[in-house]
Amino acid sequence: MRKISDSTVRRLSVYLRLLEEFQRLGRSTVSSDEMAQRGHTTPAQVRKDLSFFGSFGKRGLGYDVAELSDRLRAILGLGRAYRVTVLGAGKIGSALVQYREFGERGFHIVSVYDNDEAKVGRSWDGVAVKHVRQLESDLRTNPVDIAILAIPPQVAQQTMDLLVDLGIKAVLNFAPVRLLHPQDVTVQNVNMALELETLSYALING
Repeated sequence: MRKISDSTVRRLSVYLRLLEEFQRLGRSTVSSDEMAQRGHTTPAQVRKDLSFFGSFGKRGLGYDVAELSDRLRAILGLGRAYRVTVLGAGKIGSALVQYREFGERGFHIVSVYDNDEAKVGRSWDGVAVKHVRQLESDLRTNPVDIAILAIPPQVAQQTMDLLVDLGIKAVLNFAPVRLLHPQDVTVQNVNMALELETLSYALING
């Protein structure tokens, strides 16, 4: 299959959430026009995004909500469980561990690490905070699929290097720094200051 852009994958996630909303409303079918309006895109974009993965819907009838939801979950890899570790037990790390939708989507946080002795031993939703010095031995024994970095920028790169050495292929990075990593490792950066600056621009130029 051809390379799919990150923007397309993000829209698929949006479509899935919209379909789940329609299911809760008792809808059995939905049109590309309705999907586009709720997803802030165009009907042509909806059809193009879905066409990368096969033929969906019927002209004049729209998409079967339940069927398309199941197909999108499969495309997004949500049919399996993922083991996730969180590095950093501060406010962001704490909020992420307690975010219930992760578990509902199959992302199970199995460990949390920090270097602050005052935080080590605390428990969130049954997950105890461990000292970061246990990270390497733990992950070599019990590997995880995804690592979330909620740590200071000055230690982010060395932590990233360790994760690469441990064979981690997917990282969600909340540290405000761009990380160097091999091409076979996927890193998604979450820069909250950047998002707020985008909103600031929209406010003064709206």
